[in-house]
Amino acid sequence: MDAARTPKWSFGLDRRGQIMATSDSGEIGLPWVITASRSGRGMKVSKYHPGDDLGAEGEAIGEITGNPREMGRQLRDLLGDIDLDE
Repeated sequence: MDAARTPKWSFGLDRRGQIMATSDSGEIGLPWVITASRSGRGMKVSKYHPGDDLGAEGEAIGEITGNPREMGRQLRDLLGDIDLDE
């Protein structure tokens, strides 16, 4: 997670131990959410719009692979490319 840190996003772990990044949407209590969950040899990265059910499957936006530092860098790049105005 440390390699993925960026000023626009806050990081933590959800109830299932997945990496979760949140960004303010402008609506109180309804952030943008990105999760990274184990999938094969890497992690699947999913996007949730404000108000989406986090228990449901999110919109797949990519996969990250490699050692933890490389995966963090890949996640940071994905976060930088996300358009939050959709």
